[in-house]
Amino acid sequence: MRIAILGAGGQGGYYGGMLARAREDVTFIARGKQLKAIKANGLTVKPVSSAEFNIPVNATDDPAEIGTVDFLMFCVKTYDTEAAAKSILPIVGSDTMITSVQNGVDSVDRIERLVGRGHFFAGASYLHSVLEKPGVIDVRNEGVTIFGERQGEVGPRLKQWVKTLQNAGAKVELRSNILTHIWEKCVAFCAFASVEVLTRLPSGPVLACPETKEMSVRALREGMAVAEATGVTLSEGFFDEILDFVTNKVPPTHRPSLYYDLINGKRLELEALNGTIVRVGREHGIDTPMNFAIYAALKPYISGAPELPS
Repeated sequence: MRIAILGAGGQGGYYGGMLARAREDVTFIARGKQLKAIKANGLTVKPVSSAEFNIPVNATDDPAEIGTVDFLMFCVKTYDTEAAAKSILPIVGSDTMITSVQNGVDSVDRIERLVGRGHFFAGASYLHSVLEKPGVIDVRNEGVTIFGERQGEVGPRLKQWVKTLQNAGAKVELRSNILTHIWEKCVAFCAFASVEVLTRLPSGPVLACPETKEMSVRALREGMAVAEATGVTLSEGFFDEILDFVTNKVPPTHRPSLYYDLINGKRLELEALNGTIVRVGREHGIDTPMNFAIYAALKPYISGAPELPS
């Protein structure tokens, strides 16, 4: 089975590294310093559940060099989705299956518009993994990644993909209600992680301040209302479960990848997150004042740190 990993950052580097360690035929599509580092020194992955490892991997910045693949994992930032989807056309055959573990709720639709229908299953990842430095993936929390068919019924190709990842040691599961999980991840991120970014504080101090915690709770309720307006049925008890999770299970030192993008002057995936909650809310006549406040306050940083007047 031939596998391509599009993007070799925190997510792609982890999954591709685990698959390569299991001797799967994996090629990374990467660029810049990351491509140079893994070509020169291999890929180092620091999992939570097993020892750190370094492994030589195949990598290129030209997908056309790879040839048609069986599976492709889409792990680029959401603002690069269209350009990345165009770049993979040379390696997508009639039987190639693609999955995205990107943030947001509409990545698969955006990719399908360029690649065509019939290639996709969806994913929602709770893995917290970051690029420590070029060539080195630091896994902070080996959370589960959930895969499913958007139409519900799980097919044999998806079962094969999940089994391959499980055999490689990755924590993955199959679910029939994947759209529910994608929306739940998005609205939770927009409510809690985005407020951590907005305040430049980790989870502990954000939740310890009653007013700031209330901001997150209101943003969560707005996101839930928007999800339900689109026809998605959220899990019974989701509100209480997510509050329990962020209060009792998320480390008080937690900082999302969006925070590191902000402080390092990188582009932000803001449009795919709170921007989407606001946009879809307007389409369905739902007011989202807290999500709009978060979106508006972070928008000046969307293309990197703004230039300040002298």
